[in-house]
Amino acid sequence: MTFRTSHILLALAASAGLSACDPQPESSVTREGVDFAPQYAGVDTRLLEGDLVNFHVSMTGARDATDVHVYAECAAAQYALIRGFGFARHVRTTTDNQGDLWTGDSVYTISSALPRGLKTIDAEVIVANCEDNGIPTV
Repeated sequence: MTFRTSHILLALAASAGLSACDPQPESSVTREGVDFAPQYAGVDTRLLEGDLVNFHVSMTGARDATDVHVYAECAAAQYALIRGFGFARHVRTTTDNQGDLWTGDSVYTISSALPRGLKTIDAEVIVANCEDNGIPTV
């Protein structure tokens, strides 16, 4: 066998081996694929000034920071309803994770009319959604 023939045979063998491989779909991690058994550890609410309210939430079993944000949103929506308001607007949320304990520090404005901004919530709709999903409110 010549040098050229051996290279051709090796190339054919390699391509035959690769042709047997099926392309694999790209994998992605989704929230739906993660076990979710949350334990909601409470909400601390503080009126900062006027219509600005701070919510400190803590929980275990969160999949990621989104679960903490949703818990704080549920608290804000219920707080708005308790105070006689129908709407809230998200200002900011920071989260922290230490082991299995997740904490969130959120600020919302509450109002009787739909506030300006992109991150507004209808308090009644959010509270109903929280109840449907077993997420406690204030």
